[in-house]
Amino acid sequence: MNKAFLQKIFELHQSCDRCPSPQVVADFFDDLLGSLFPDYTQHAYRNVKELEMHLEKLQLSLEELLYFNIGPERDHAEALANHFFNALPTVHDLLEGDIQAMFEGDPAARSKHEIIRSYPGFFAIAAYRLAHALHDLGVKTIPRILTEYAHGKTGIDIHPGAEIGPSFCIDHGTGVVIGETCNIGSHVKIYQGVTLGALSVDKVDADNKRHPTIEDHVVIYAGATILGGETVIGHHSVIGGNVWLTRSIPAYSKVYYQAQMNMGDSGTSDVMVFKQYK
Repeated sequence: MNKAFLQKIFELHQSCDRCPSPQVVADFFDDLLGSLFPDYTQHAYRNVKELEMHLEKLQLSLEELLYFNIGPERDHAEALANHFFNALPTVHDLLEGDIQAMFEGDPAARSKHEIIRSYPGFFAIAAYRLAHALHDLGVKTIPRILTEYAHGKTGIDIHPGAEIGPSFCIDHGTGVVIGETCNIGSHVKIYQGVTLGALSVDKVDADNKRHPTIEDHVVIYAGATILGGETVIGHHSVIGGNVWLTRSIPAYSKVYYQAQMNMGDSGTSDVMVFKQYK
């Protein structure tokens, strides 16, 4: 084999140290999620002490992941892991609120157990919430691996840097994209195929707000696309299916497409309708 090529690959391995592989990060997430939600695991803890010991073991696993990650977090691995596990009660409360929102928002849901075990929206939001907690601590790479793991399993792509409020519901979910600088309020519901994206993908805009703000109690139906860092969807608004928006709308708005028949022509055309209902 080509010696220069072998040397190149060897040097890549050396520069990577023992950086955690995506599979190792995914295994950590699955184990942690099973510890937080018994519906996601077959393991039954005999007592509180056994659960505590397992979580302590997971905290040590996170320390190791952080230590061998590329970046400054290796110097603060123990402290970061401790901060993350101290934040788990808050994350768990948020996820319980998300589960309740999904249960209330989906007539097909027969129980919260069903949501935890089988709903892609829950899995993707759980990965996001845990990844976001790491992202807020300044951890690099690992949060993105977590959300991309969920993306691969569910088709739901949520950047760990997005800010998402409580009681968040993703129904069905396949094809949902939520960008890095999105701000999403509380009690927001999103259906499949929704994109909350950027108007520009120019690298010079990397540090700017590129993605929209969605205020409280907004519903966004399937296939809608909302773009731009200055775009704000006012609270209690409803965005219809396949709507394309690049400008702000006020609170209590309804935006949807309405088919219009052209007289004397067998074809139809779609017209976007904007209404305020309060």
